Amino acid sequence: MSRISPYGTWSSPITAAEVAAAGGGPQWLDVVGDEVWWAEARPGEQGRVALVKAVPGGTEDVLPSPWNVRNRLHEYGGRPWAVTGGVVVFTHWADQRVYALSETGVVPLTPEPAEPQGVRYGDLRAGRPGEVWAVRERATGPRPTDVERELVAIALSGDGERVLAASHRFLTVAKLSPDGRHAAWFGWDHPAMPWDGTELCVAPVAGDGSFGPHEVLAGGADVSVCQVEWETPESVLALLDPDGWWNLHRVGLDGSVVNLAPVARELGGPLWKAGSRWFVPLGGGRHAVLAGGRLAVLDEADGSVTSLGEELTAWSSTGFAAVGDGFVGVAAGPLREAAAVHLAGSVVTDLTPQPELPAEYLPVPRERVVTTADGADVPVVLYLPANPDFAAPEGELPPLLVQVHGGPTGQHFAALDLEIAYFTSRGIGVAAVNYGGSTGFGRAYRERLREQWGVVDVADCVAVAEALVAEGLADGDRLAIRGGSAGGFTAAASLTTTKTYRAGTVMYPVLDLAGWTGTDGETHDFESRYLDGLVGPLPSARQRYVDRSPVANAGSLAGPVLFQQGLEDRICPPEQADRFVAGLAGRGIPYAYQRFPGEQHGFRQAGTIVAALEAELSFYGQVLGFETPGVPRLELSR
Repeated sequence: MSRISPYGTWSSPITAAEVAAAGGGPQWLDVVGDEVWWAEARPGEQGRVALVKAVPGGTEDVLPSPWNVRNRLHEYGGRPWAVTGGVVVFTHWADQRVYALSETGVVPLTPEPAEPQGVRYGDLRAGRPGEVWAVRERATGPRPTDVERELVAIALSGDGERVLAASHRFLTVAKLSPDGRHAAWFGWDHPAMPWDGTELCVAPVAGDGSFGPHEVLAGGADVSVCQVEWETPESVLALLDPDGWWNLHRVGLDGSVVNLAPVARELGGPLWKAGSRWFVPLGGGRHAVLAGGRLAVLDEADGSVTSLGEELTAWSSTGFAAVGDGFVGVAAGPLREAAAVHLAGSVVTDLTPQPELPAEYLPVPRERVVTTADGADVPVVLYLPANPDFAAPEGELPPLLVQVHGGPTGQHFAALDLEIAYFTSRGIGVAAVNYGGSTGFGRAYRERLREQWGVVDVADCVAVAEALVAEGLADGDRLAIRGGSAGGFTAAASLTTTKTYRAGTVMYPVLDLAGWTGTDGETHDFESRYLDGLVGPLPSARQRYVDRSPVANAGSLAGPVLFQQGLEDRICPPEQADRFVAGLAGRGIPYAYQRFPGEQHGFRQAGTIVAALEAELSFYGQVLGFETPGVPRLELSR
């Protein structure tokens, strides 16, 4: 029989430690021979990323500690490992060098940089025999934007590297045609982001391995390429969006471009990490694709796109491949955390163990659409409180957290997230909003946010919160908002420009728009011109930067706020949060600021994840008015 207890006070078997254990997970999955390999983040090992392979009954490390298979290409990282010529090649986090593992052990293939992490490599791929190809990123000066990038070939013999091309400021690794006579890649330049406009390049490859002048075959200022693969010596397959949706196209070396299945569905996504994959050719005019996060098969014969494995609703673009009897990849579902899986027909086999948590404590995601006052349809994934041991007093409505994804060019899929379940199993609802600017809904929806960041995203989140309150699904007096990175900006902007929320959690945020962006700004090169599109070009839009910056509007803060920040974050550096928090002291508004040494953009260490999550629960209890038994009390300042 359920015990009657107020929302938020329920005890749950989903602990912060359970969330931390699941907070890493697999990424960068591929098939090597007849084995499935992937990189695996391990919060319990200070966030180390191990390279593992599936073996009967579990996994086996390919690289033991302290090897950390991760890199800082474009700061978010690119594909960190490849196997070529029987040699495992990988990037190591501590020094960003490329190493090779063979029967004789691990040896470096690239020189030690003169400055710590002054040279980075990523998006590794097999090249010509005896080489691995990569994107190289080199610091050329003291500013975060003092960077140059080149496509390079690295000799497996350790005899050095050579430059292949440098067509754009940002590049993806070159891919060699089946006959070895051409190479294809894509790139883009400031102020574009890769989902704005990219150019698909092809260059001839000479007998000595050097590249000739490249030709642009597709893409442009308003067309985004997010993946390219060779099909024949005369054609490539590429995901392009000239019609407003990332669809699969065949692009010939003669310049011909054919959409293989015109559909109003996204078969691609935003290229935050170089080396991401949304399609795999299967042969015979059939291709495995990720359509809105779901695995599907595209058939050229009839132009159909047919979904597979309905229980898996969120496949990752950092890892999926075809195998003889099906597919392997990193996927999650409504009752499944992200894991390495094998799908054959309708049978899903886990390659990594799933946490043994009773399903009745897990919220079932509900996909909804809320229509805003201006007529826009905003998708939302709703997670209602769920716990078989408790029921709320009659007439009480639950508190609600409005969750804002990052990016803002991101997307929240309808899948299990133990961090969300941590709250819902304690009686707190969560609404994950795919506000205007989110990917997965076509270019037009994504560009609702053009020059409107801090306006459209804020209004969409408010519309969702108010709609759920009107439906009787949430307590309008106990609404809070939470988000990290770009989601942290929207959370902070919401708290400083609306009175909808009682409180909020702001994680590793952008708070001072003008200080964050530009050649001399605080962020990294990849996003240093992102705000040209999200807010407006400088200097003409400078006042807009001031008006929308949460740090400039701190005086109108709607309620208590919890800040959480990694001290090694180079994307949203701690100086942003430092400035905001410094202005709160002595103003009477309750706040707390957690600063975590050793963490970058997002939290990877188990101790950090536990401390941050327990502090957040305590914070909500104090400011929304419920007890939080079993977690340390967070001390608030004023």
